[in-house]
Formats: sequence, C-alpha cells, structure tokens
Amino acid sequence: MLKLGRKCSKWPTNIFSQTVNVTLRSQSTSLSTAEPKFSPVLLQRARAIAAEHAKLSDQNAKSYDTKAAKRIGELTAVTNALKDWDGANSSIRELNALLHDPTTDAELHSLASTDLQSTLTSLDTLSSALKTSLIPPHPFASLPCLIEIHPGAGGSEAALFATELLSMYQSFLINRGWRTTLIKDEYDEAEGGRALTDAILEVHHPGSYDTLMTEAGVHRVQRVPATEKKGRTHTSAVNVMVLPSIPSPNEESGAGAALDLNDPNSDYYVSAADVRSETMRARGAGGQHVNTTDSAVRLTHVPTGIIVAMQESRSQHKNREKAWSVLRARLAQRKREEREEEVRAVRRKAMGGVGRTDRGDKVRTYNFDQNRVSDHRSGTEVRDLGGVLAGGEGLERIIAEVRAWMVEGEVAGMIAEDEMKEAEGKGNG
Repeated sequence: MLKLGRKCSKWPTNIFSQTVNVTLRSQSTSLSTAEPKFSPVLLQRARAIAAEHAKLSDQNAKSYDTKAAKRIGELTAVTNALKDWDGANSSIRELNALLHDPTTDAELHSLASTDLQSTLTSLDTLSSALKTSLIPPHPFASLPCLIEIHPGAGGSEAALFATELLSMYQSFLINRGWRTTLIKDEYDEAEGGRALTDAILEVHHPGSYDTLMTEAGVHRVQRVPATEKKGRTHTSAVNVMVLPSIPSPNEESGAGAALDLNDPNSDYYVSAADVRSETMRARGAGGQHVNTTDSAVRLTHVPTGIIVAMQESRSQHKNREKAWSVLRARLAQRKREEREEEVRAVRRKAMGGVGRTDRGDKVRTYNFDQNRVSDHRSGTEVRDLGGVLAGGEGLERIIAEVRAWMVEGEVAGMIAEDEMKEAEGKGNG
C-alpha cells in the first residue's frame, strides 16, 4: 500500500477515494440485493396486530381495563418483533443510500458497507423471530405435563422398549434439572418385571408441555430381540402421549382457578356428574396391602368412554386424586385436538391437502443395527442411538429440530390460510 501511495503521489488527490468507492459500491450492490424477503401476508398480519396493540395501549392509558391489559400482553411479542424488524430494514435503506451516494468518502463508505453486512445478517434472525412471534402460543404451553407410555405392536419386545423410553425421558429430565414423579408404572411379571405395560411420568416444571409435546406419537424400534435365534430384525412400536398436567380446583397455588376448572365452557372443565367412580382391590405385586383394602380407583368418563385406573398408592384418596388429574388431562387434550383438527381442516384445504402428523402417526425410528435414530417429521438423523436413549445431546437436538419443523409448518399454514381468505374475499367482492 505504501508503494502504491508513492506511485500515485502525482495523481489528483481524490482519485484513490473514487477508485475505492467504485469497488465498495460494487460490493455493496451485491449486499443490498441479498436482503431476505418476508411474506407480505405475514407482514400484513403483523402490522394489524401492532395497530391493535397501539390502539389498546392508548385506550388503557386513559382508562385501565384488566381484559385489555391481558390482550396487550398477548400482542406485545409480535409488536416488539415487528419494531426490531422494521428498524433493521430502515437501517438497510439508510446504509444503501449512503453507499450509493457519490459524495460519500472512502472511510465512511467502508464503515457503511460493514454495517450493512452485519445488519443483513441480523435481519435473518429478526425475520425468524417475527415469524415465530406470529404463531399463537399453545394453550397448554405454560403448563407442566404428563408423559404416558404404552407398548403397541410387537408384544414383549414393545414392552421392553417402552421401559427404555421411560428411562430415556427420566434421564433427559434429570439432565435438565426438572423434577418428576412416576405416578404409575406397571410391568409384565412374565418378563421378569422388565417389560413395561403402562407408565405415567409427571413433569412438574412449568412449560415442560411446550418442550415435550414434540414427543407425542408412535416410536418405532428395529432390532434383533434377545430371544431371536435366527438373527432376524423385528419391528415394534410404543405409543407416547404428552398431556397437560392440570392442577386440581382446590390447589393452594391458585393455578386451578386461573385455568377456569369450574367454568363449563373451559377446556379444563369436567362435570362430576359425567364421571362414574369405582373402588376395588389393587392387583399384582405389592406386598401385604394388595388385595386387602379397596384402595384402587377407576374413573370412567361416560360421554367419551375414557377410563383411568390408579392403584399405585395404598391410599384410596391419593389414587382418586391422581386418577382425576389424569382424566382432566386426557379430556383437555381431546377437546384441544378437536379444535386443532378444525383449524387443520381449513389449512389442508388451503395447502392442497397437506396436513400435519397426528399423535397416532409414526414419528421416530430407533434402529439398533445402524446405531441410528431418525425423526420422520423434521428428517433429523442422529448416529448415536446410545446417547439418545441416555437422554443426552442427541435427544436435545432432535427435539429442537422438530420444534423448528413445527414452527415452519405453522407459518406455512398461516400464509396459506390468509391467502385463501384474501382470494375468497376478492371472489365475493
């Protein structure tokens, strides 16, 4: 650079700046055209939400209203994300104007070019944040959860793998420091007490439903069973359900009241008149108290036929309390799934028949021969089956990528739904 400066010492003083500006302007042109695009449909939705937020905030400043304040809180995430996204785009326009201004000197030009590159990079993140904020939070997102594990097709091999899945989730939750309670676990004594026939794991951490809802569905295992003499690979399946853990109406924390457990219009409401309660003696291994007292409880929700039986405790009262908790969870999940199916039906129509997976669909395969775990929704593959079953980083990665896949699906559904409504509106007009 020093030699170049000496050679150019007789040139006009601004010639070097002009040369650098031409080069930088050429680079900045490619940067400015790299600006990521954002769906106009989603942007329109975001601006409508921000406008509602501004209107309600102005009204609430003059006359406070609890419902309005709650709605303002619900709209804040989108409003803030849009503000950040708009700010980045405004900076990009200003920087581009500066870079294309022939009077900009070389030093300022270089700084603006660097800032533009940085802002464009951050815009990717801000666009993702804005899209995510537009997805309404799941009604159960803030709640603790119940993980139910039931062996499916495959007989004793499915039951043995169910035991491994229960251990996987327990290890995963211990790694996260989340407290759990195994409120039900029943085993097949014919398999030496190692084959799980039914389990319910309660996760007490608030918001655990939002993290673990990705695990619901059919988990398939492919391996050679220990009893297989010809070395053939068998395929078995385990059903995993993730339900919201709903507090009782009388819980001291007041969470029960917050969820409107006594409101007949609430997803969480269960009429006692619709539930048939029975007591019986506990069955299976359990020592001297088994078959001596009527401590086991069975609840049947007559309208739906859903049955919950609990016999883990020696106390009939505790068994009844746990059974009611599970019954509320199953009914709340059922009501929510019925509502979500209505939304999916609209979106399937908008997206040409493309739908999301349901809890009865195969979601994941654990292949022991290939040391591979494959998630069939996100397409994620992890070549560390032992690490996944130990609840380690592999499982964390799978869960994170399924959540990302779910977000993309929700965004695509929103776009298709809004575009369909817009087209129908034009057609009717």
